[in-house]
Amino acid sequence: MIRDITIGQHFPGNSLVHRLDPRMKIILTIGYIVLLFLAANPAGLLLSGLLLVILYRSSNIPLKLIGKSLKPIFPIIVFTVVLNLFFVTGQSQPLVEFGFIKIYSEGIRYAILMGARIVLLIAGTSLLTYTTSPISLTDAIERLLSPLAKLHCSVHELAMVMTIALRFIPTLIEETDKIMNAQKARGAQLDSGTLQQRMKAMVPILIPLFVSAFRRADELAMAMECRCYRGGEGRTRLKQLRLTSKDWICFVVCVAAFAAIWLTNFAFQSL
Repeated sequence: MIRDITIGQHFPGNSLVHRLDPRMKIILTIGYIVLLFLAANPAGLLLSGLLLVILYRSSNIPLKLIGKSLKPIFPIIVFTVVLNLFFVTGQSQPLVEFGFIKIYSEGIRYAILMGARIVLLIAGTSLLTYTTSPISLTDAIERLLSPLAKLHCSVHELAMVMTIALRFIPTLIEETDKIMNAQKARGAQLDSGTLQQRMKAMVPILIPLFVSAFRRADELAMAMECRCYRGGEGRTRLKQLRLTSKDWICFVVCVAAFAAIWLTNFAFQSL
């Protein structure tokens, strides 16, 4: 399960999606997230999933990575679906009634829509990190948040912290996997026993993990100081971000697709 977490990983490539300006990718990702919650019908979510499949195929990212990224949050998806299934009521007669448990057709529909939203949300945001390097993400976030600098906000430092946190997710996952294997080799029972016993078994994992995380943070701070890092003021960049005609064409195409997905709401209301 730990090895299946792909959040924060970057897969280098030379596809159209990889070459897009990172600022444009962040804006389109935010628009896609908003669109998922505006799409209130199966057709809208189906078109959203189709758009995501096209983007994955265009970026040469294997679709099996979607399944790997969903494995760690599968319990959350199941919990959300079950919660909506049992607690969403409708005006019609319940399809299933067993004591205080009542399942309505509206509950089934809403549970499916919420489960699909979470899946598409994780897959869509994962595509951003899959196709964008941490350095590009830092530059893009800093440029997008640059208006906040007029309010005396430390935009560069904020972007740096966000990107470092995202970048260290795979590193901490790998460290957790090593610690768990080491504890299992010492006879620790991590996969058996009661819930209380499993929680106690996690203590020998969490303590070394926190120690390792603090040590890595201290080493990173020392390395940045040795390289005379003094924040974003006066810093230059090897690669300057520039929006090209290719970026604007992709933006127009994606906005048109977003509009078509959003219009499905009105099509369903008229039926």
